[in-house]
Amino acid sequence: MANAGGPIIEIEALGKTYAPGTEAEVRALRDVTLTIGRGDYAAIMGASGSGKTTLMNLIGCLDTPTTGRYRLDGVDVSTLDVTTRAHLRRDKIGFVFQSFQLLSRLSALENVMMPLVYGSTPRGERRARALAALASVGLEARAGHRPTQLSGGQQQRVAIARALINDPPVLLADEPTGALDSKTGADVLALFDGLCRQGRTVILITHDANVAAHAGRQFVMRDGEISESRP
Repeated sequence: MANAGGPIIEIEALGKTYAPGTEAEVRALRDVTLTIGRGDYAAIMGASGSGKTTLMNLIGCLDTPTTGRYRLDGVDVSTLDVTTRAHLRRDKIGFVFQSFQLLSRLSALENVMMPLVYGSTPRGERRARALAALASVGLEARAGHRPTQLSGGQQQRVAIARALINDPPVLLADEPTGALDSKTGADVLALFDGLCRQGRTVILITHDANVAAHAGRQFVMRDGEISESRP
């Protein structure tokens, strides 16, 4: 989907150094600058150690940069305290992980409801929203099933439904097909494409060029820097 409302991710000269000033100092990111528009389907690609995971953690508001600036939906994340940053993360970003991270003792419906449990959302509304999220990924008929009763692809769809429960404008997916066979992985990527066509921004983090090829924009990382951008 074309950018319809300006950038949602704005990163300027972002750097991240671990253990600065010590013998163990590691410069994980070096002056990274990129912009991702609303409704973009983007991939951040690189080998292990390239810096892509560090960049994902910064985009996801899980960490803060050492240098540079990051704006998420117009908010300068670099200036926020821990609590405010957590609230922004909750409202703006849905996470999808390679390992699904579902609770085995809970049903699909209960897993999807989890992000709402600790808020003020009434139980009836939580249930209705979770059912709608499962329906959006084609799994409403599996709402009562536990993860062990679902295939890998179905578990990942539950995880995507959970990521959608707060209706975030951004989906951040870390190696989302890594635990799936090629056919099931292609189905999950097609689901991301559909979500993007609905207006959501999708960002894939991957080492796999074939997965990255599904995205309309690709940023290739090497040694903590963006070495290539397509298109």
